Amino acid sequence: MFRRSRSGNAYLGVYPTYQQALAHAPAVLPSSYDNAASSELYHDRLDQVRVSDYPLLHWLSRLLAAGHRRVFDLGGHIGISYYGFRHYLEYPADMRWLVHDMPSVMDAGHRWANSHDPSGQLGFCGSRDDANGCDVLMSSGALQYLDYSLAELLERLRRPPLHVLVNLTPMHPERSYFTLQNLGTAICPYRISAVPRFIADMQALGYSVIDRWESFERQLRLPFEPDYSIDRYYGFYFRHESALA
Repeated sequence: MFRRSRSGNAYLGVYPTYQQALAHAPAVLPSSYDNAASSELYHDRLDQVRVSDYPLLHWLSRLLAAGHRRVFDLGGHIGISYYGFRHYLEYPADMRWLVHDMPSVMDAGHRWANSHDPSGQLGFCGSRDDANGCDVLMSSGALQYLDYSLAELLERLRRPPLHVLVNLTPMHPERSYFTLQNLGTAICPYRISAVPRFIADMQALGYSVIDRWESFERQLRLPFEPDYSIDRYYGFYFRHESALA
């Protein structure tokens, strides 16, 4: 069943690294999000938000009200949060929202924006390093698909973001590992982070936890591996020490 194209998510296996998980991905589906079918996912979220989005929406609204204008949306798909949140927030005219995702997904995002973003505030970038100098880095439901960690991205930036908003991220109370996720359009390595290590890595880069929340909308059940299954996903607001200068 895991090897078939399917509706919904399924998970299988425990691996210590991204590359080892990738090596075990069945070849019956693409092994990355970089395909046309994946770019068509989540269109039902363009006009609404989920319960799990509200903490992110709250903190982003406060940061925009405080004058922050440069938003870097890591793994933001075709601009799902940008479109969904604008029904609840009045975006400042000088705000710039930049999405970084897989090339095929961003191509679809460009096409969608041509007819759905009259303000032109949404943009797309091919490099994660374009997060350098942004005011707010946000990532909702995307960190788990990356072959690098959030801390690895931030430590390479000359001017890291002042504020980091993370949402819908699978985490385990103690263990860091990878599994494989069949999301119907691909079978991808899927990162699960240990909560203490995730926080410690951010603190080592000068970030403090301002808020954290848990979402029970999502769970991860691993067949034959009950100790690696998780019953909630996590979100955080981190603020860099330089934001107080």
